[in-house]
Amino acid sequence: MAYTIFDHADVPEWLARAKAEAPADRLGMLLLHNGVVRGTSRAGEHVKAMKLEVDRHRLEEVAAQAAATTGIEVVYVWVNEGDLQIGDDIMYVLVAGDIRPNVIPCLETLVREIKTTALKETEIS
Repeated sequence: MAYTIFDHADVPEWLARAKAEAPADRLGMLLLHNGVVRGTSRAGEHVKAMKLEVDRHRLEEVAAQAAATTGIEVVYVWVNEGDLQIGDDIMYVLVAGDIRPNVIPCLETLVREIKTTALKETEIS
């Protein structure tokens, strides 16, 4: 099972690459997450922008853990580090694998782990 941390996000390229990398007989689902900077915080406060910092070592760890999950063939991750504006992409995460009961929870866990352990988000109000 493979994972890649990208320095750019090109969804059509990712889809083609994942289909080429994964064994066709073990690939039944490709699931993509695109996180975007919202105009409000979870608490409902207005947000003007965001500063995003990435712990690259931790990002590698959580991507490797996801790639080792049963039924998962490919994991791709890109994070947009730096000063972000409302509407900017925060991250893209692609998980490809065999069946929905394996792929959906893997993507959910991976995104949660990235957000809570590999990223430092500073919202600017």
